Amino acid sequence: MSFLFSSRSSKTFKPKKNIPEGSHQYELLKHAEATLGSGNLRQAVMLPEGEDLNEWIAVNTVDFFNQINMLYGTITEFCTEASCPVMSAGPRTGMNTSEADGTNALPEEYEYHWADGTNIKKPIKCSAPKYIDYLMTWVQDQLDDETLFPSKIGVPFPKNFMSVAKTILKRLFRVYAHIYHQHFDSVMQLQEEAHLNTSFKHFIFFVQEFNLIDRRELAPLQELIEKLGSKDR
Repeated sequence: MSFLFSSRSSKTFKPKKNIPEGSHQYELLKHAEATLGSGNLRQAVMLPEGEDLNEWIAVNTVDFFNQINMLYGTITEFCTEASCPVMSAGPRTGMNTSEADGTNALPEEYEYHWADGTNIKKPIKCSAPKYIDYLMTWVQDQLDDETLFPSKIGVPFPKNFMSVAKTILKRLFRVYAHIYHQHFDSVMQLQEEAHLNTSFKHFIFFVQEFNLIDRRELAPLQELIEKLGSKDR
């Protein structure tokens, strides 16, 4: 959760998305932070008894956006057009997984091309900082849309909410993958690897708990995911 980062610079890549104090979602966030503080991440991601699944996923999606926002904000000076001319996530070890929203099926490495289906309909090849700017701006727009992420009590979630949330989380994963594969040395120099690892472990346990990201999408960090899971058993 966001409290993991309270001890360091609050620099973010995009403005932080706040959940209104006093709202039920704010209470859910506080519950999640308290549970996370116990150190049991598997338990922390579980749906609290009596709570709405959509609301739980919404609260956590906002929080993961804020976490990744802060993590990427710490390494933006290292992620440039020159250092990262393409949005890649390391060498490809499995089968090609080309898809409509921009995973390029190159045999050598995982490379992402950006498309949002609205402003940019056909996937475009761009640098990592440009891709992540597009991605985080797009996520921010979804989170700010009250018809998709209602913050008022009694306002129902739309029928397509789960589909939108899955797309958001799938795309946020790509930022983790890029940071791990291209910038982990910088993360270590900044002594932020513990923050990154804890944030990613929390993210992975959450998406696994509710089956929110297809296993093929997680392939760039599969070894790390298996390692994190085995340590928790």
